[in-house]
Amino acid sequence: MKATRHPRSGRDRKSHLSADAERLVAAALGLANSGSRVEDAFWDAQLAHRIERLLDTGHPQSIYDSLDRLHQTDTEAYGALIESVETASESLVLELDGQRWDVLLVAAPVVAWTRFRIPSGPIPADVATTLSAHWQAHVLAADVRFRLAPYLYSVDQLPRDFSELRKLARKLGQSAIGNGAQASKLDLKSLPETAEMLADSRFLLAAVAAPAGGALFRWQSVDSPEHASRVHCLEQWIAQARPTLESLLAGCGFECLLPDAYHINLREADRRVRPYAIKAGVHFLTHALDLEPEGVKATVAPFGEGRIDEYRVGLSIGDSEEVAQGVVWPLLGAESEIDDPTPLERIRETLREAGVTEMRTWAEVTEPEYCEDCGAPLFPNHEGEVVHAEMPADAEPEATHFH
Repeated sequence: MKATRHPRSGRDRKSHLSADAERLVAAALGLANSGSRVEDAFWDAQLAHRIERLLDTGHPQSIYDSLDRLHQTDTEAYGALIESVETASESLVLELDGQRWDVLLVAAPVVAWTRFRIPSGPIPADVATTLSAHWQAHVLAADVRFRLAPYLYSVDQLPRDFSELRKLARKLGQSAIGNGAQASKLDLKSLPETAEMLADSRFLLAAVAAPAGGALFRWQSVDSPEHASRVHCLEQWIAQARPTLESLLAGCGFECLLPDAYHINLREADRRVRPYAIKAGVHFLTHALDLEPEGVKATVAPFGEGRIDEYRVGLSIGDSEEVAQGVVWPLLGAESEIDDPTPLERIRETLREAGVTEMRTWAEVTEPEYCEDCGAPLFPNHEGEVVHAEMPADAEPEATHFH
C-alpha cells in the first residue's frame, strides 16, 4: 500500500459519499480486482478522467472522501486509487502548436542536518541556471524541455493538496514547453514560513516535458548513446550539483537523492531523513549541554489509532523526567513490525550509532497526543508519560524542534 503525505484525519469524513466519490471507489475496486492488463487500462482511464476533472475544477473533496472510505475498508483498492491520484496530480499532457507533450513534475530532494538552521527560499538566478544545466546534462533524456522553479522548498512550502500540485505542474510544464514564457506566473512570495528543524528535507522542483511517448530520463533512453543507469545518473548528479548546492546549504551536512517523480521522491526523502533526525538530535544535545552521548537516554514509544502509525523518541538528560528533544519516526507505506529488521530495531540501531546506550521502550500503542497551545507532538519519557519537549533553561544554543 502506498503512503501519502496528505493527512486524512484533517479532512471531513462523510458517511454518505457523493456520486463522484462513489464512482471513484467503484473504479478503484475494479482496478484492484482486475485480472488483465486490458482491464487495468479500462479502470485506469475511468479513474484518470474523473480525477483530472475534479482536480482541474478545484473540487478535490470527493477524492479525499473516497480515499478515506477505501483506507478503512480495502487497502489494496486504496493503493490503486492513491496511485491514480498521485499520477494525475504530478503529470499531464499539454499541447503547443499541434505537438502533444508529456509533462512530469519532478523533485530533487536534499536530506540535510545541522546544529543551526537549514536554509530555504529563493535561488539566485545564476545558481538556478547552473543546477538546471547539471540536471539536464546528467539526468534527463536528450531533446526534452525543462523548467526549474527558482526556489529551495521546505516540506511546509510544498503544495498542500493535489489540486495545488497539479496547478504547479501545469504552470511549470507550460513554462518548459514554451521556453519560459509562463515563468512569471509562479507565486513564490506568499509561501509559508519554514518550521525550524535540525534534520529535514529540502526540494528542488521542476517540470520535464517530452514529446508524447518519448523518454524523460536518461535511464529510459536504452537505444541512445546518452543512455545511463540510475546509479550513474545519481553519481553524476552528486558530483556535479553538490558543489552548487553547498552554496545554498551553508553550515549543513546533506545527502543528495536522485531527481525523479514528485511523489516517489517525497516518500524517499521521508524515509531517508528519519535516522538523520535522531543523530542530529543527539548531536545537538551533546554540543548544547556539553556532555557525551552516553549522557543522553532515549524512550521509544509506538503511537497510532488502532495500529502503529509512527514511533516517537524522547531524548532526556541524566535522571531528568523531562524530554529535552523529541523525534518522530513515521512508518511509511507497508512498513510494519513484521519487517526484518523491524522499525523498532532500526530506531535502536540508529540510537546506538549516535552513541546512546540507555533506551527504554513502551510496549503499548498510544493514541497520538499534541500540545493544545502550539500543536507540537508530545513525546514519551522514562516515567511512562507524554510530555512537551523542552530544552533546559541553561542550554546555550536556542532550542530547536526536530522532524
